[in-house]
Amino acid sequence: PGPPLAGTVVVSFEQAVSAPYCTRMLADLGAEVIKVEHPRAGDLTRWFDDAADGLATYFVWLNRNKRSLALDCKRPESRPVLDRLLDRADVVVQNLAPGSAARLGLDAATLVERRPSLVAVDISGYGTGGPLDHRRAYDLLVQAESGSCAATGRADAPAKPGIPIADIGTAMQAASGIMAALLGRARTGTGAALQVSMFDTAADFLGFALLYARYTGEERAPIGMSSPIVAPYNAYPTRDGRTVVLGTTNDAEWQRLARDLIGRPDLADDPALATTPQRCEQRDRLDEAVAAWTATLDLPEICARADAAGIGNAEFNRVTEVVDHPQLTARDRWQRVGSPVGPLASLLPPVITPAWDTPLEDVPGLGEHTAAILTELGFAPEAQDELRRAGAL
Repeated sequence: PGPPLAGTVVVSFEQAVSAPYCTRMLADLGAEVIKVEHPRAGDLTRWFDDAADGLATYFVWLNRNKRSLALDCKRPESRPVLDRLLDRADVVVQNLAPGSAARLGLDAATLVERRPSLVAVDISGYGTGGPLDHRRAYDLLVQAESGSCAATGRADAPAKPGIPIADIGTAMQAASGIMAALLGRARTGTGAALQVSMFDTAADFLGFALLYARYTGEERAPIGMSSPIVAPYNAYPTRDGRTVVLGTTNDAEWQRLARDLIGRPDLADDPALATTPQRCEQRDRLDEAVAAWTATLDLPEICARADAAGIGNAEFNRVTEVVDHPQLTARDRWQRVGSPVGPLASLLPPVITPAWDTPLEDVPGLGEHTAAILTELGFAPEAQDELRRAGAL
């Protein structure tokens, strides 16, 4: 069966992560994504490394199922190409530098004003308005500005989460908004101009911590792999030199962990440990008790006992250990996609359904589809040669 966005044309003026991850999500659902890149520079993530058999791992991750159109949008000669391309589009996504899209007439408001059935999205660092809307934004910068780094790591050693959550979260918000707008268009025939900012996304994801600060005037200090809201909930050493992560999130789980797992009914019966806030106050005492127990057993035995007791558990893995993780390999999550250097590994998208087949098309070379797209737009070979001589391609 065909995927749900088959026949939907997405034109994206994109760089880095937020917009490319958004459009990859749409492409994984069947949309035709045309990635517009500068003819000489291309998407900056193309050059981050060459670890994927000569291609950048960031670019491979973000750009399967796309077609690449090399076009210098700043050149006036490119305008006829842009106009025909936009006339064909159902969705336009852009995360250009602040002010760039408006100068080119590619901002969402202008696009939808001229083409009312279009769904257009501006992805930015800080949104429109406010004192920071002029700033360039990258994941680290937004996570620092939004408080995410302060809520990660430890109080004396703030950290950026390894996963670029400001970028990815913004991509997911944009993709969700796009699909809602497409559904609305199917009912009314009218498109929508959307704005999604990385700062708003990170602030929303900070959620409970931001609300706690608003209502108390304080912030809970981050505590590494633990959580400031529940305890015990941490990483513990095992007898075989590995690390097990155990967590309780409510009173019933605490009772099972204390009585059934680590064999400490004295802790389970202690009225000073009856509630979650009380246990958080005595976090060090509880971590010491749990660590004393985990140090006597190998990790597989701990996980088996925790499963039997109904206690959440996991192994702390290095990234290199996740490559061949049995939860991935047992379900054939690694697949292959084509690329300019040959087949490359790519994880299937997280949404799994028998309702449609997931497309797994190539990661494109820079400008690989330029001639084909221009031909589809009605530009004869001679016109394409003129665009090339003018420096627009």
